[in-house]
Amino acid sequence: MGAKSLAVSLFKNIVRNSDTLLGNRAQTRASLLSRFCGTSLAGKMEKVYLRNASDTKELDIVFRFVNENLKINREFNFRRQMNEPIDAILARIQSNIIGRLAKSCKKAKIKPPAEINVKLLSDNFDGKLNELTFDDLVATQDISNVKLQVLDTVYDLVFNPPWISSLKLPSCMLAGFVIYPTNVQIQFGERQFSKGVWSKAKKLTDDDWEVCGEGFQYLVTPEDIGYHLKFVVTPGNAQGMTGPVVEKITNSAVQESPGPCPFQDRHRHTTNYLSEPNEIRVVSYNLLADLYASSDYAGSTLFSYCPAKYLQIDYRKPLFINEIIGYNSDILCLQEVDQRIFDFDLKEILEQPPYNYHGIIAPKGKCAEGVAIFFRNSRFDLLDSQVLHLGSNIPVLPVFESLWNKIKVNAQLADRICERSTTLQTCLLRIKGTDSYVLVANTHLYFHPDADHIRLLQIGFSMLFVEQTINKAIKDFNISSHKNIGLIFCGDFNSVPECGIYKLMTEQLAEKTLEDWRSNVEQAVSNVELSQPFKMGSAYGAPEYTHYTTLFSGCLDYVFYQNDRFELLKVVPLPTEEELKANTAIPSAVFPSDHVALVADLKFKTDS
Repeated sequence: MGAKSLAVSLFKNIVRNSDTLLGNRAQTRASLLSRFCGTSLAGKMEKVYLRNASDTKELDIVFRFVNENLKINREFNFRRQMNEPIDAILARIQSNIIGRLAKSCKKAKIKPPAEINVKLLSDNFDGKLNELTFDDLVATQDISNVKLQVLDTVYDLVFNPPWISSLKLPSCMLAGFVIYPTNVQIQFGERQFSKGVWSKAKKLTDDDWEVCGEGFQYLVTPEDIGYHLKFVVTPGNAQGMTGPVVEKITNSAVQESPGPCPFQDRHRHTTNYLSEPNEIRVVSYNLLADLYASSDYAGSTLFSYCPAKYLQIDYRKPLFINEIIGYNSDILCLQEVDQRIFDFDLKEILEQPPYNYHGIIAPKGKCAEGVAIFFRNSRFDLLDSQVLHLGSNIPVLPVFESLWNKIKVNAQLADRICERSTTLQTCLLRIKGTDSYVLVANTHLYFHPDADHIRLLQIGFSMLFVEQTINKAIKDFNISSHKNIGLIFCGDFNSVPECGIYKLMTEQLAEKTLEDWRSNVEQAVSNVELSQPFKMGSAYGAPEYTHYTTLFSGCLDYVFYQNDRFELLKVVPLPTEEELKANTAIPSAVFPSDHVALVADLKFKTDS
């Protein structure tokens, strides 16, 4: 069957007037979300869908009543109770249909039927079905043998079919970029048993949509520019059951690409995944949380050079999603990850085929953003993950006691560091097929200009926790030697290489004479020296820029790795300063963040 005829066959019975699946009638054609519940003539067998989740007594009832003679074609939605008498439910259905028919018949200037029968039918039940509840009905017999009759239309009852309860499409679609539905929620079904089909048309009113792709992701092509896209999904489950089909049409048409993006040139260095078991590609990337990019302060001050449309998350998402997937990494350490972007975008695409990552987010206290680690399921087994909110734990964890006792005497200092929402995230991974283990740490340290001392203490506490975590892992998972576990520590450290954090990480020592300790006079730290036991290197060394705005530009982001456990194979070249300032600074039309991604290939030294 050709693409056009397949589209016609697939869409000819489309239901076109239900935006949400229960109750919300206000919608435009462009935001259409509808079910293939059947629109054939009265008298033909149809379906009524009944849904009841196991943790509730609520019963959702959905069916479409079509009668050409009575000039009605309408979807009816009811929310009742499983323990409510069927008689009462049928009476409510009857009442609604009578009311709707009265309006449609009046409009068509025809006489409504004298009697409107709404009843349940069953050949296998001797008693009166109407005297039961749906709780009784489901418990006592096969509900598929029961029918609902409305006038002369008879419906099959389908109980708990696979069901799409939520689905959205992006508002910004760019040629050359992957798009995908977000907030896909499937009830009584699973993604892997569901089918998605993409099609396109120039106008929303077109009846003939051209099928252009299959699956839950679609790479938009230059040929799609100016077209609206439609996504049609048939939900399914492991038992082979399919539910009513749902479609969504984009509000806007596909736009042209913003032009060559520097990250696309960087992708030339990462065209394939690494193939050797002990080789690991690591990405560290601050995405610029929408929480900050969409603020008035961002538009007027932080990023005043960037047109507002390029700060919008719906524009930036396809850029950083496509940038991330193009690096073909094994481990992703992300900072400034909005919770909703993690839930509905990053997990939506990264945890699905063909990428098959597993993602964990660590929110920053009550803040709506945090840090997140993704790793490829095919490469690693997750043995343990930890989320440490530094501020609240500094005064209470035994491993911090010695350092805490040295600084708590300064009340201003103690209050300031304990009030911070800074989070440290760790994942202990075993490389599949080997005896090698990786502890991945990810953080985003406090940003304030007068807080070098706070950041240095934060990394000091973090390294104490990391050391304890590795020692515990060796014991808990019977790791034969310290040489079999290596540390990779990524993040936005908000600290330039001239400051103490870089010295502590790469030289294992931050002396008490460092200027960092006196970055705030009232909170000055005295007689504190930090050390850490890991021989660490910086994958990129100390590059000039990882962050580039008009207010500040410099190196704030690092991939630190244990260099007696890992060999550095290569790093992906950073964008040039000319690229960074081509549109004054970043973010811009071709840079989705004010930071650039760091991409490093490491190899575990198995003979170390």
